Amino acid sequence: MPKAKLQTPLFVCPSPQSIEPEKLLLDARNPRLVQYFPNGEATQDELVKLLWERLDVAEVAMSIAAGGFWKIEPLFAVVENGKIVVIEGNRRLTAIKVLTDSKLRAKLKATDIPSFADMSPEARETLKTIPVAIVNKREDAWRILGFKHVNGPARWSSYAKAQYIAFVHDSTNTSLEDIAAQIGDGHRTVQRLFRALKVLEQAERLHVYNRKFCYGGRLHFSHLMTALDYEGFTKFLGLRDKGDEANDPVNPKNKEELGEVCRWLWGDSRCNTPSIMGNQDSDLRLLDAVLRNEASVSALRCGAPLAVAYEASKCDNVIFREALQGAKDLLIKALGRVTTGFNGGSALLSLADGIVEMAHDLEDMLRTNGVRGQRRALHV
Repeated sequence: MPKAKLQTPLFVCPSPQSIEPEKLLLDARNPRLVQYFPNGEATQDELVKLLWERLDVAEVAMSIAAGGFWKIEPLFAVVENGKIVVIEGNRRLTAIKVLTDSKLRAKLKATDIPSFADMSPEARETLKTIPVAIVNKREDAWRILGFKHVNGPARWSSYAKAQYIAFVHDSTNTSLEDIAAQIGDGHRTVQRLFRALKVLEQAERLHVYNRKFCYGGRLHFSHLMTALDYEGFTKFLGLRDKGDEANDPVNPKNKEELGEVCRWLWGDSRCNTPSIMGNQDSDLRLLDAVLRNEASVSALRCGAPLAVAYEASKCDNVIFREALQGAKDLLIKALGRVTTGFNGGSALLSLADGIVEMAHDLEDMLRTNGVRGQRRALHV
């Protein structure tokens, strides 16, 4: 299969400029922050507080306090409305602001990090100006940021990645295939992230769910991205083909099912209902099996736990095989404890005799059914 032909020019990084940190603004549209401020509207104080409390800025501040700002890696910024907005490096800029502003440090109760006065003269010198590469517009830097944060060493959360990919796709008219090729994605991550985000956005447009309804206030976006790779979810939602870049991946006829999937994955704070998900890998497989079976879906809709609904999805031969294997496993466990766990007594001996009789009855039934099955096969 021929490689995708790239339709966008290569990114040429502008030469960094030395700029005073106080002249730089944090970016409310940063993919890491947009889940907290969906409209991209937040004050600088709100952004600092969020970055400090949610994105581990303290460790960055400690590193800068100890060794100064690493000049070799510039921040990236864009000029908007006459102001310099940092589009890459918000954690580092926040760390600098906290280190150099005693009032801000007190407001954030950041008492565990050194003050500016505690830093060495050499470290303080590196914070007077910092290197900033200013691009003409946000779209210009998407390749280097995409490689670093989507497929590279400093990866964002899956939700932040999806937001950024959608921004690049929609603002530059670059195909998902080209985006993937530009950032070195060989595992279809770009397509999967984009599709999951569009499914969530479609749920919100159809008014069957909203990300702010997440139980506990946290959107586990990777649940949805992974789920959409399972056949049970695909059919339950009437999902389009994986390679489709449509804004409405789910069949509109399945909008109620879309709302159900969102509530099962993330819960619903409006009615104090938690998600049914515990462990992502194992529970997604269970839910996938449930969605393939009408009786299991009905059980889940009636409030049955996921494990109970999953049991209803099993056919009799699966249940029978699992029961036999479970009985064998328990007998092996019992055999291993005979010398230390059996202190005599007729009750346990009677129980063992009953198990033996049941085992013989089961064997007889299996052999009888096996002969009947052979006879039926001969008459076909």
